[in-house]
Amino acid sequence: MAFSGAASAQDIGQSPLAALRDYKHQAEWSDRFDATLPEVRAVNSLYPTLSPEALGRMQMAIEQYRSIAASGGWPTVNSPKQALQLGARDGNVPTLRQRLIITGDLQERGGRQDVYDSYVAAAVRRFQLRHGLPASGVLDAPTLIAMNVPVHVRLRQLETNLGRIQERGQGLGDRYVLVNIPAAEIEAVENGRVRSRHTAVVGKVDRPSPILTSRVHEINFNPYWTVPVSIVRRDLIPKMQNDPSYLANQKIHIFKWGDETREYAYTEIDWNTDEATQYMFRQEPGELNSLGTVKINFHNQHQVYLHDTPQKGLFGEGARFHSSGCVRVQNVRELITWLLAPNGWDRQQVDAVIRNGERLDVPVDLKTPILFAYITAWVNADGVVHFRDDIYNRDGAETLAYSASNTVR
Repeated sequence: MAFSGAASAQDIGQSPLAALRDYKHQAEWSDRFDATLPEVRAVNSLYPTLSPEALGRMQMAIEQYRSIAASGGWPTVNSPKQALQLGARDGNVPTLRQRLIITGDLQERGGRQDVYDSYVAAAVRRFQLRHGLPASGVLDAPTLIAMNVPVHVRLRQLETNLGRIQERGQGLGDRYVLVNIPAAEIEAVENGRVRSRHTAVVGKVDRPSPILTSRVHEINFNPYWTVPVSIVRRDLIPKMQNDPSYLANQKIHIFKWGDETREYAYTEIDWNTDEATQYMFRQEPGELNSLGTVKINFHNQHQVYLHDTPQKGLFGEGARFHSSGCVRVQNVRELITWLLAPNGWDRQQVDAVIRNGERLDVPVDLKTPILFAYITAWVNADGVVHFRDDIYNRDGAETLAYSASNTVR
């Protein structure tokens, strides 16, 4: 079964015309385009990933998966000649049914066992949702790989993440933001309920988003973007070597650090060396800005933050690991409105500032805690077990091969 590669994107890549076209066409998508599906309602939860009850749910899931392992695990579903979808007849469907029944995604039903009927399609969609895959209901290559991860690997994930949830779930308080890196997802939590859940784009494997705890202290509307030195070295210098017009096209200006009284021309820098890392590169606010229309600041030694993006199309991908460590937020205006509600702001005011292009820095009256966590397995309040790829290979060697193959989508 052929794999399709994930679309690539640079933090400062994409031509101005392409970025502008993408921005206008994609606009601000809602968080879940498939939210009306009954399988989504069954798998999603209004309750947060981290809670006092989460440990008990994890322990129950561990016992469940130990029991599955003791019974011989689940069968391997062989690769069909082509992706299976509703109405197909295939000799692999009976095994697929058995696999889905064992993990509770399919209730045993009659009918032709070799037919990929609506019950099987709904069960596959539920499985996809539990594993962070696009909920197509089609048995494609990424779904098949996730389905054939052995039970002992999934059990190990649950045991590993039990400790993480115990550690990260301490002292959360009534209001916080959780960034779950492997899930590429953000939860805004208040009084034990998820006020909003957001799809995210997080750090690449070679530029991972860090584990951290901080507090949101400021919102920057229509911000400048100062290019981090690491991106100057890794991305900007090679781009300028290939296309000297890149900075001008991206509306990026050159200054000396600490002195913005004089702007430098790109011809004053030797692009065949690391000299550029001694300069500050600042991108103008606007539709091409790599931060989009808003930036969420919190103090941390890693110099990362949450932000909007002009590349909205990335939120529709299954594997959303494209950034240099910062986190891009889908439907960011909803999150901003919640963060600024203690300031007396509403959505209309947020939209108005973004619409008029005003450069505005707003200190947050209630400095909401924010934590970045690495959770690849959890159980929601309805007892639904979720798994995500071990994208940064932190779960142990036995998950490595499965995660590496499944992130090529």
